[in-house]
Amino acid sequence: MMINIPNPVITLKNIDIYQRKLMILHNISLTIHKGEFVYLIGKTGTGKSSILKLLIADEKVHGEQAEIVGFDLKKIKTKQIPYLRRRLGIIFQDYQLLAEKTVFENLDNALKAIGWKSKNERYDRVMKALEMVGLSTKHFKYPHQLSGGEQQSICIARALLNDPELLIADEPTGNLDPITSEEIFQIFHHINQKGTTVLIATHDFMMIDKFPSRSLLIEDGKILDSGL
Repeated sequence: MMINIPNPVITLKNIDIYQRKLMILHNISLTIHKGEFVYLIGKTGTGKSSILKLLIADEKVHGEQAEIVGFDLKKIKTKQIPYLRRRLGIIFQDYQLLAEKTVFENLDNALKAIGWKSKNERYDRVMKALEMVGLSTKHFKYPHQLSGGEQQSICIARALLNDPELLIADEPTGNLDPITSEEIFQIFHHINQKGTTVLIATHDFMMIDKFPSRSLLIEDGKILDSGL
């Protein structure tokens, strides 16, 4: 008989979260396991983005334990942070695409920046990532020639270039209409079904209702876990 042993990808234990030196969350704890799809929800200013910044080592840890994909965020050194981020896929509401570069060049530059030397390997990775989001035929276009949903899909492709263990998205559909938002969430769930752990901070309750999963609600300085 096989026993499924939980495999935490994220562990926070008794952590305080600050915004501009003001503590907004006190003594919070959460665990997310490999393969989960989790929503982080709550009103603006409750600390969702601050938690995500902590997870990508963009905020100092205050508390007992903070670990992500095998990295101890309390002990991580500055030179180790790029190696941590290579194991993550990070997507923000602001697309951050280079306007003067084609879709392919945007993704190819991202691979160059993290040390991929082989031109052929970069090409294969870029086209595979674009295929995953259904945009491999638009690799030659420039960002301004794409819709908002297509630009966000390109950002998802960029986040998938390094086969991340964990995909983190901060309000990824904040600027998109409901139909396009649904297409983006379908991509996220497809990625999750292939084994990647997904954590999305979102206000998009229409999508949460359409694609129900475990939710972590930040309310009154605490995290309430739906447990789904």
